[in-house]
Amino acid sequence: MRDVQLARAAEQYGVATTYEDWRGRQVPVSPDTIRHVLSALGVDPKNPARAPGRGPLPPAVVVREGKAPDLVLPEGARSTVETADGSLLPFDPGLPLGVHTLRVTDNGAEHDAPLLVVPDRIEPSALRENPRLWGLMAQIYSVRSRASWGTGDLRDLSELADWSARDLGADFTLINPVHATEPLTPVEPSPYLPVSRRYASPLYIRVEDVPEYARLDPAQREGIQRLARPLRERGRTADLLDRDAVWEAKRTALEILFQVPRAPGREAALRRYQEREGQPLVEFATWSALAEVHGSDFRTWPARLREVSALAVGREALNLWPRVEFHRWLQWILDEQLAQAQESALNSGMSVGIVHDLAIGVQAGGADAWMYGDALVPGLHVGVPPDEFNQLGQDWGQPPWNPTRLAQLGYGPLHQILSQSLRHAGGLRMDHVMGMFRLWCVPEGASADQGTYLRFDHEGMVGTLALAAHHADAVIVGEDLGTVEPWVREHLAGRGIFGTSVLWFENDTEGDPLIPDQWRRDCLATVATHDLPPVASYLSAEHVELRDRLGLLNRPVAEELADSEARVAQWCELLVYLGLLEEDADPVGDPAAVVAAMHAYLAATPARMLGVALTDVVGERRMQNQPGTSTEYPNWRIPLTSSEGEPVLVDELLADPRMVARIRRTLGPIGGQSRNM
Repeated sequence: MRDVQLARAAEQYGVATTYEDWRGRQVPVSPDTIRHVLSALGVDPKNPARAPGRGPLPPAVVVREGKAPDLVLPEGARSTVETADGSLLPFDPGLPLGVHTLRVTDNGAEHDAPLLVVPDRIEPSALRENPRLWGLMAQIYSVRSRASWGTGDLRDLSELADWSARDLGADFTLINPVHATEPLTPVEPSPYLPVSRRYASPLYIRVEDVPEYARLDPAQREGIQRLARPLRERGRTADLLDRDAVWEAKRTALEILFQVPRAPGREAALRRYQEREGQPLVEFATWSALAEVHGSDFRTWPARLREVSALAVGREALNLWPRVEFHRWLQWILDEQLAQAQESALNSGMSVGIVHDLAIGVQAGGADAWMYGDALVPGLHVGVPPDEFNQLGQDWGQPPWNPTRLAQLGYGPLHQILSQSLRHAGGLRMDHVMGMFRLWCVPEGASADQGTYLRFDHEGMVGTLALAAHHADAVIVGEDLGTVEPWVREHLAGRGIFGTSVLWFENDTEGDPLIPDQWRRDCLATVATHDLPPVASYLSAEHVELRDRLGLLNRPVAEELADSEARVAQWCELLVYLGLLEEDADPVGDPAAVVAAMHAYLAATPARMLGVALTDVVGERRMQNQPGTSTEYPNWRIPLTSSEGEPVLVDELLADPRMVARIRRTLGPIGGQSRNM
């Protein structure tokens, strides 16, 4: 880059001027992109200030447990640590885990910074006590039952987890993010584009499991059931999911239940929950109430309401207090049902239970962006650069964290989100875990390939994750697919954070499939992910034809088809060689045989965790999500169906002997022993 001053500013603030693409080529970043990113961070590219900090201190100090601090203070400076409980300790090894405050006196001036003491490595008990863990992976909104209201809910999750543990010996159930959605329709269908990651979506509430439902008189219960019946009827078809209809009906029913007088014990439990959640819950509920009046993008609200701390916001919250209370109550109900799902999973014999999924970000105008303010960067969108499967790149429309401001806050917003996600979970999948190191940031209005990487202090980010996981005794799985610097995977492995290995991507330097013992050990091994086609679709190359129809290919469809067929042939050849697949097996005519062989292959790897997609065991062919599309494809609206396109309901799944036999065949050596007595 010829502009030396711009390059220095970029380096100072962690903005990449070049990057390596998926083919291993060095790609220069345009100066305009760099200027846009710096400006969004509040930096004048022509006159950047020195690196932000607090006198002799950086924005935050991060120390691994038992390790000596590597921060060098000026000669003569005095330091002390005020711990989270108010104790004063020297700045030495042996500090307790937690978020503290480092205070430094230098030349008569007082300085302070957050001090994070974090685990060097997490060692969750489930991994200490079990040589291998396995579980089903499901988009829970798509897993319906006769009783759910047209989309899967937390009772359906409980029943799926209970059955897979008792009958199949599963250790966990990994689900999509259940983050908060808009309080009014239309509801964003993507679970990876929420309004808040700290709180959950009431779409997942099972209305009849709210205890106050039993206190309704028969006429009131019948009124609620009239809301549910048409949704249940639609839920027994393969029609696309209609979240808007579901939420309209559920919101009406929940508003009725909110008005039911609570028993004294229930009222006390609600108050305890509200006290524990404190101000953040009030802020989230206030955003929800304001969004019902002004829309779900706070950037379009009256100017006086766009700052969470504004006096006008407090006055408006008082005016809307019944709605604020309703949204606080909804989160309490969700907290109860999330707890019940995890309790059910553990009581069924699972060693981990529910593994939740944390999206990489939130909507730019949503609740978290409003609540966390300048901890996020407006004007930038998180995404990914072009790669083999998404050749145009991706723009997810989500603002990134501001690296400096997040550190100055002691990574508090991130820690709150992580702790809440782990409150009723045995594990957490971190979508796009590379975001703890760097994020691909696209200036608003630019195409997805016109971005650059923004770096974070990974010691602070990963340390915060390790601290939350340690307190929850949770398994952490990072989704580290795509373009990843090798040292990133090494760092995560060293901290006890598992990676993700996907069969289709596990190739050697020549592009040939790896033999099983060449896979890494500390990972979640799967055949595919929610962003890839189900195996049946992959084997028939339907996914290539789909991407061609949607205009997502950068080269002739014939070349893509040839590559896809060659890849399938390579894998089938290896499976035959390993004795896992019959030589005359037809991957298109009998995809179930290949699916079973692929899972037997996974079982032969050293991977400590194995994930089996529910879509693959029932024969689903449709993708849940086609990256690079929005309205062109019905992303996140596909109900679970069989290979024949018939709906698969969770209660029927458990009772259908043919389906159970198919599942057992698919699982093969992965499935454990039944825990039924």
